[in-house]
Amino acid sequence: MGYSAEVVRRARDRLAQAKEDRESENREHLARAYAQVPRIREIDMELRRSMAQAAQAAFSGGVDVQEAMARVREQNLALQREREQLAETYFEEGYLDDSPICDKCGGTGYIGSTMCECLAELCRQEQKKELTILTGGRENFSQFRLDYYPDRVDPKYGVSPRSIMERVLETCRRYAMTFNQNSGNLLFVGGTGLGKTFLSACIARVVADRGYSVIYETSAHLFSKLEQAKFSPNEDNRREAAKFNDCDLLIIDDLGTEMPGQFVTAALYTLLNDRLLAGKPMVVSTNLNMDEMSRRYSPQIASRLHGGFNRMTFVGEDIRVLKNRGY
Repeated sequence: MGYSAEVVRRARDRLAQAKEDRESENREHLARAYAQVPRIREIDMELRRSMAQAAQAAFSGGVDVQEAMARVREQNLALQREREQLAETYFEEGYLDDSPICDKCGGTGYIGSTMCECLAELCRQEQKKELTILTGGRENFSQFRLDYYPDRVDPKYGVSPRSIMERVLETCRRYAMTFNQNSGNLLFVGGTGLGKTFLSACIARVVADRGYSVIYETSAHLFSKLEQAKFSPNEDNRREAAKFNDCDLLIIDDLGTEMPGQFVTAALYTLLNDRLLAGKPMVVSTNLNMDEMSRRYSPQIASRLHGGFNRMTFVGEDIRVLKNRGY
């Protein structure tokens, strides 16, 4: 999963702290056990001596090596059984269990060069926190109210806005629940206050919950970060820009609300082109139609949005206005 460097850093910090806390707790438990039951300290010292004896026997060679190793093994097993019996007698279960924070990676977060599931889970949690801050954290498909959309047939579409939005809702829900690297792209088109941002946030939360890396940005913030990386190319700015290409799903909300200019057009073309060529899914929402896209940016960008995305048209009345009227 292509988590951003900042998300991974926060997750690794949490794992390191958890590892330190576990080791500190284990040391504290052992110190108390030694004070309360001195025989446990003696056993541990004997176990360390026997390990040294085993190592010495292995290096010395000779016909008695296997016999010496067998004696050490028997002695160790007897000491371990005595230690376990003392632990069970004087302490609650697991009190002297000194297992690491993660049995698979030992608390390092990696198995070889592969991220361990313990660190991946912390990355998912950190990403969800980030998305909650950006989206408000309350969006849920079940909260999407279809009763805000008229149920009467609109001559322009031949069906009611509610029917259209029912299909949009179902498409978005299915996209999120079945998301994978081959899910393709969605383009949300329609006026303000019709639910584009809400459904974008719903998709972000569900896809992130399923363990994929998701970057959700408003258009203005996205181009601001790309501009900083271009004209103030320090390490932090470069990492911020890189995450837009690296993530599993990129969601760009309110495309067309940023300040226009040559840099925005060039940056948008590059971002769309790179992710389309790499087959990395995107969700883009905008108030602009295709003609307006072509005029504001370029025909090439409009062509990519038209040909490379599954277009979802949002219809109805501005929900914010309806709420103000008491609906």
